[in-house]
Amino acid sequence: MKRKGILIILDGLGDRPVKELEGKTPLEYAKTPNMDKLAKIGILGQQDPIAPGQPAGSDTAHLAIFGYDPYQTYRGRGFFEALGVGLNLDEDDLAFRVNFATIEDRTIIDRRAGRISTEEAHELAKAIQENVKISADFIFVGATGHRAVLVLKGMAKGYRVGENDPHVEGKPPYKFEYEDEESKKVAKILEEFVEKSHKVLKEHPINKKRKEEGKPVANYLLIRGAGTYPNIPMKFTKQWKVKAAAVVATALVKGVARAIGFDVYTPDGATGEYNTDAIAKAKKVVELLNDYDFIFLHFKPTDAAGHDNNPKRKIEMIEMADKMIGYIIKNINLEETIIAITGDHSTPCEVKNHSADPVPLLIAGGGVRTDYTESFGERECMRGGIGRVRGKYIVPMMMDLMGRTEKFGA
Repeated sequence: MKRKGILIILDGLGDRPVKELEGKTPLEYAKTPNMDKLAKIGILGQQDPIAPGQPAGSDTAHLAIFGYDPYQTYRGRGFFEALGVGLNLDEDDLAFRVNFATIEDRTIIDRRAGRISTEEAHELAKAIQENVKISADFIFVGATGHRAVLVLKGMAKGYRVGENDPHVEGKPPYKFEYEDEESKKVAKILEEFVEKSHKVLKEHPINKKRKEEGKPVANYLLIRGAGTYPNIPMKFTKQWKVKAAAVVATALVKGVARAIGFDVYTPDGATGEYNTDAIAKAKKVVELLNDYDFIFLHFKPTDAAGHDNNPKRKIEMIEMADKMIGYIIKNINLEETIIAITGDHSTPCEVKNHSADPVPLLIAGGGVRTDYTESFGERECMRGGIGRVRGKYIVPMMMDLMGRTEKFGA
């Protein structure tokens, strides 16, 4: 029997026990009746997106979960960000991910400029594109929230360039380092771009208003993640012979989905931020299931709460995701569908970053063997029937349950 599949990735889902949550993780503490229902009729386990002990980036983790070896495929995050904002790039373009940040007296005060809104970021990016002139052709556009994308046209040979992001507040921005002459050219162009953009941002009405309101101003650009065209040997859709769609709000994950052959949809109200409309995403999944064989649904705010070291907010976001999942399972035929729920990596609140902790995994739907687990949480997943697997096995397990695999051998 051929079934359809839904892969739900709750970004940064995994966590560690939190003292103020009675020693539970945010996932264990949250009220998740819908995911718990799926756990009871499905099977649980843990997955390592890349390998045990290896913290994964969101880009490399998604590539691995979709079956691509990130060590062979990955050529930097920036290119995925660019694809994700809808840019169609050439193979000789060089792309970067950018943060709007707050700087005072040459010291980074806030790496995310108080998490400015997507609308503000897009206005600021437009001002830079229109008013900054440098010694190279470039594209600069806002992405999601405090993020933006920079593309230097025809400069892919200079990809061995560093970054100016110290990754912590309280430090000055780094100088762009380089490994060869082509990268040296790029480093000089980036220094020029950052300096001229800083002048534009300081005088922008958005920042004057933010300052009056006591909010961090977005007056500086942190640039990192140089990326060139990814090495995708075969599109996901061709490999599995399925029509696939992704429901995603964040630029990076949109870019990964586009690169491997998914049609990408972002419903109105889906922001990738704490204020995202999760039910709008759920409705889009149900709608697309009529026309597609495989749906990928990405939910970002769980990761942001981990980075912010905010366990209570992470609980809220997990409960929001549970309502989203509840809408989906109430409006589909579960016997004819395989649902997998996991994260792309763990983002423990105490770490405020990605860690190598294994990620909870749930698979439910028609034909799925059940185990004896009762709820969806880290400890229950440790005793689940799937055991502990690499992330690259999630899709093949789903495809087999969907009746989309072929026997190997006689």
